[in-house]
Amino acid sequence: MPVTDLSFITALEDGNLKAIRSIPKSDLHNHAMLGGKASVIQKFYGQKLQPFRARQMGIEPLNRWISEVYAPFMKMDGAFEKAVEAAFIQAKQDGVKVLEMSMDGFFGSLFNVSPHRAVESLRYYHGLIAREIEFRPELGFPKTLPLRTILKHLEPFLAFDYFRSVDLYDDEQAQPIENFRELFRFARKAGLKLKAHAGEFGNAESVRKAVETLGLDEVQHGIGAADSPEVMRWLVLNSIRLNVCPESNIKLKRVKSYKTHPIRILFDHGVKVTVNSDDALLFRAGVSDQFLKLFKSGLFSAPELETIRLNGMS
Repeated sequence: MPVTDLSFITALEDGNLKAIRSIPKSDLHNHAMLGGKASVIQKFYGQKLQPFRARQMGIEPLNRWISEVYAPFMKMDGAFEKAVEAAFIQAKQDGVKVLEMSMDGFFGSLFNVSPHRAVESLRYYHGLIAREIEFRPELGFPKTLPLRTILKHLEPFLAFDYFRSVDLYDDEQAQPIENFRELFRFARKAGLKLKAHAGEFGNAESVRKAVETLGLDEVQHGIGAADSPEVMRWLVLNSIRLNVCPESNIKLKRVKSYKTHPIRILFDHGVKVTVNSDDALLFRAGVSDQFLKLFKSGLFSAPELETIRLNGMS
């Protein structure tokens, strides 16, 4: 059972980011290919990546940045391995000790990366760079894909008996959530923890419906639930944790600022929340940065943020 670390509270109150980074924390919502340390990626690429800026709310600006800015890098020889290496470097330097990092199961087909190569890269760089991290590899798929395509790409990865959870992301409105029931039943039988993005841009009912329809154990984002006391009570009663990414929500214009972020409402209603990086390469903020920003904004006290830190360590 994790115990309270008074040094984390002191580091927040002192505004000491270096000290915050030295204290163990979790990152339970992290997309491997977009989770790397930018300087590592850019050194290999030989040029800076154009900074990400969204002009309107939604996932579309992120997808456009990937296709226009990041895809040319990923076409380089060795870029896949460098992205994995950079992700573990980012996590290690941020003091992450529990890492649930997602590998897109369809990604390899776009850049000629086989499941074997993907798994071996994750194993190699975990051991080389961050052996001390409790790494719980995760498989993810975009909601834009047909079910049969997802199942076709899922099975080769499961043969390695390596992944611990499954996630579903991208445009929440791409297709009805019911379309993925078979996928999540299959993943449950394979012994995977079930997660999905919901309430990132959708409302409170979209969060409850995703949990009920897919049998989710946890929700990625889920901040739409803050609009409904009833749904928040339901999440508490059903012990559903929300893995929230404040910087992502702000950069994608879902939330105006840290000061107004609905993670406060969720916390006050007893919903278990964690703080996570999502896409550190795009948003340029690790978990430690976000804890400090949440404190400096006045949204949380240091002891409250310690409670949130501990939420992710179990």
